[in-house]
Amino acid sequence: MTKKQTERSGHQLWAEFRFRVIGHLLSSPPEGGELRTRLKELAEKRWKHPIKNEDFQISLPTIERWYYQGLKHTKDPVGSLRRKLRSDSGTTRHLTPEIKNWLQTNYREHASWSGQLHSDNLRAWLIENAHCGMAPSYPTLIRYMRIRGWDRKARARSPHAPGFAAAQARLESREVRSYEVEFVGGLWHLDFHHASRQIRTERGEWVTPLALGVIDDHSRMCCHLQWYWQETTRCLAHGLSQAIQKRGLPRATMLDNGSAMISAEFTQGCSRLGVTLEPTLAYSPYQNGKQESFWGTLEGRLMAMIEKRRELSLEELNAITQAWVEREYHRTPHSETKQTPIDRFLNSKSVLRPAPDTNTLLLSFRRDETRSQRRTDGTISILGKRFEIPASYRSLPRLTIRFAEWDLRQVHLVDPRTQACLAPIYPLDRRKNAEGLRRRIGNPETKPLDTVAAPPDAHDFPPLLQKLLAEHAASGLPPAYIPSPAHPDESNSNPVQEESDL
Repeated sequence: MTKKQTERSGHQLWAEFRFRVIGHLLSSPPEGGELRTRLKELAEKRWKHPIKNEDFQISLPTIERWYYQGLKHTKDPVGSLRRKLRSDSGTTRHLTPEIKNWLQTNYREHASWSGQLHSDNLRAWLIENAHCGMAPSYPTLIRYMRIRGWDRKARARSPHAPGFAAAQARLESREVRSYEVEFVGGLWHLDFHHASRQIRTERGEWVTPLALGVIDDHSRMCCHLQWYWQETTRCLAHGLSQAIQKRGLPRATMLDNGSAMISAEFTQGCSRLGVTLEPTLAYSPYQNGKQESFWGTLEGRLMAMIEKRRELSLEELNAITQAWVEREYHRTPHSETKQTPIDRFLNSKSVLRPAPDTNTLLLSFRRDETRSQRRTDGTISILGKRFEIPASYRSLPRLTIRFAEWDLRQVHLVDPRTQACLAPIYPLDRRKNAEGLRRRIGNPETKPLDTVAAPPDAHDFPPLLQKLLAEHAASGLPPAYIPSPAHPDESNSNPVQEESDL
């Protein structure tokens, strides 16, 4: 039996087989008295089983029944020979309401279990609760679970995480549908993938490399694919920058909630480039299905061809990967679009923008943070390192700086209102500062402090206090207080005389 036959319904195969058996009787009807003889001839022949592809014989009464069924239904003789559906088809006679409730509860708690494990646990539960009914057969249980859509799901890495429950609730309450944006560059998919094999490093350690893939949603074009040792923001920005330089600047990207994807350097960098971020729901890889499908192609084609290669470096793996992407993947018709990715990319409408220069891309993937300037020496601290602030910005107590965690060679002061880079700042050079050379603070045209006119006499009161004293003296009122007695040490008078005066 061919592959196409196995994909057809068994009911239809049986109907077509029965019609072939009696077809000659219908096309050339027997004369009176000849029907019995011709039926015997057909019963003595050996036929190929429509399903098992084995030789077998058919009894005369069976062929006779088929003949009269086909003769009676002139409009659809083949349909009349099709197997009749059972009266209980589509029902679950052996599943009581208690069994159905138990299956629903058990699947909700253990969606990663196999069908056999569900069946074994159900039998154990029915032994303890004999009043709930008889145990259904394994095919009956599997058929019921498929009707309900209770397919086996992959075991979650963190089933107790808050996001896992939200993702499961969304998946159960919302239908999953395929989608595709209308234009090239309208949406890119980003994702990291752990390789199915390990590579030995120069230190003799076995490490699993990770592939960063950037896929265009409309054309399925692989904008860039590269292997890295780690899943970091630096690798993510490095790979995306190459994809932008190769194909252009996209409008939006879809990515998961990995630490590199949600880092400040990456999110702020995409904002500066005008790229919208569309993160998927946590624990929902199906939302980024095109990227997941690409990883299956990568493992099934490329990684399968190099599985016998024992000695393989990261540089060799990247060179092999680029050749496979450009020479095979881009030139193979896609199963859904029926076009090669490169043809669909070039011939479809595009919303890609021109790629910026390399330096602009490097300076885009940085984060903005605020620091307090030290008044004593005009420095700030970044990741435990001291940086000096230019003298013209010494008066600002709070400064906004822009930097990347993995590269402190490019650190700039930024105007938080306009996002413009004001000036670069550099690390503190203590050895150079030890030479003793110091610039003059302020405008060079300003007079030095030692040449400024001397302040007024210290005995003179400030203008406001002089004004208050004059106004009070002009009022003619006496002082509103009684002077305290003089201290004995400060008085030259006779104490006895003072006492007599009192």
